Amino acid sequence: MLSNFEIYRSAAIMLKRHGKYAASEASARADLLFERGDVEGWEVGMRIMDAIRQLEGEASKDEIH
Repeated sequence: MLSNFEIYRSAAIMLKRHGKYAASEASARADLLFERGDVEGWEVGMRIMDAIRQLEGEASKDEIH
């Protein structure tokens, strides 16, 4: 299982590569892993998607202030 640091690093990379579509891309990749029977990979993908959403939320808070 990946550490929180690794999850957030992956999320940051996804945001850099995919911008506003990062969460959708992470979700699609997680779904593909689930379809292939890789439940652990799906769980990691969902954690990355959640981290992306958290990072996006923090970025939008910074824009407000």
